Amino acid sequence: MRLNNSDHIPRRYEQMEDKELVHLFRKKDDQLAFQELMNRHQAKIYSYIYSMIQNRETANDIFQETFTKVITKMDDTYNEQGKWIAWVMRIAHNATIDHIRKQKRFVDVSSSYDKESKTDFYDRLPDEDTPGQHDQMELDESTSRLLKHIGNLPEEQRTVVMLRHYYEMPFKEIAELTGVSINTALGRMRYALINLRKMFDEEHEKESNNV
Repeated sequence: MRLNNSDHIPRRYEQMEDKELVHLFRKKDDQLAFQELMNRHQAKIYSYIYSMIQNRETANDIFQETFTKVITKMDDTYNEQGKWIAWVMRIAHNATIDHIRKQKRFVDVSSSYDKESKTDFYDRLPDEDTPGQHDQMELDESTSRLLKHIGNLPEEQRTVVMLRHYYEMPFKEIAELTGVSINTALGRMRYALINLRKMFDEEHEKESNNV
């Protein structure tokens, strides 16, 4: 789901940092500045919501709810000293978790973690900063498979993975946001990596058997 940004955005907006765009929107009600912020971040925000919900219609509703809150709360609750996208992510996360809890699908999982697993999640993701190293179609397919497998993780593990990868949040902030200890957040990440590795191995085995 995407908001309709039909107006042409001047190139100078594309060259501004997020904090500059936020300042223009808050102080001068500059709609083009807000549209540029949306263009930069809406795909990741929607992907996070959808990965947690696994229902496109519901994800669309939560996405719209998130940006309604963003627009109405930017003047009185956003502190420009912090990252705008991290603030928006918290709103999206809270709206998503509220929905999950209302649907009684909030599941508590074990929080211990595999101390032997040293793999960071970033090591298993495509490098978005180096296009051309891989064929674009293979890159898109790899990303699609990854998001599919993330969607099959338990909710707590999905949350940590998405917050860590999509918003590059430190584990301390993830722990605070989700109301758990740092060790629990790390544990959920470790279990997520183990489960993702298992899913990819099983997928590869099925593909090999079908050859």
